[in-house]
Amino acid sequence: MAERSDAARNRAAIIDAARELVAEPGELKLSAVARRAGVGQGTLYRHFTTRDELIRALYDHEIDDLVALAHTLLAQCPPDVALQRWFDQLAAYAQVKMGVIAAVEASVWQDISAQTMGKLAEALTALLDAGRDQGALRGDVDARDVILLSWFLAHLEADEWGERAPRLLSVLLDGLRVR
Repeated sequence: MAERSDAARNRAAIIDAARELVAEPGELKLSAVARRAGVGQGTLYRHFTTRDELIRALYDHEIDDLVALAHTLLAQCPPDVALQRWFDQLAAYAQVKMGVIAAVEASVWQDISAQTMGKLAEALTALLDAGRDQGALRGDVDARDVILLSWFLAHLEADEWGERAPRLLSVLLDGLRVR
């Protein structure tokens, strides 16, 4: 059965509120999420019975957006430009990811992380294949290489993010381009 439109709006508002709050310092409190989303505690708990469920939904939503974005960008611009714009969104996602990692237990994070790699690899493979087909990107690099190289995003400090993340992503992209 399809979700009612008001229930879908509430769920989206809860996830959006969690996205904002998880990036802020401190523990993610469900009561704060409900307030920010403009819903009652009961509404929040009808959608997400635990904080880990909410965080998993937030994380899945972010990954699904990244996967969809790869295909949208490939339809709109050249593959190397699509990859550059996708990296920009990957950086924004990495900021959310840092908050998610801090908010969940190790066992839950391992489960979430395992599901993520396949989805990210699919998006990156589409971007890399299109770039190779056009002769813009190297043929000897695969999605796992790029995932491993992009892990630096998880190690940036908040105060250096604005300066360092764009520069390092530019270096990564330059290394992927055919010379």
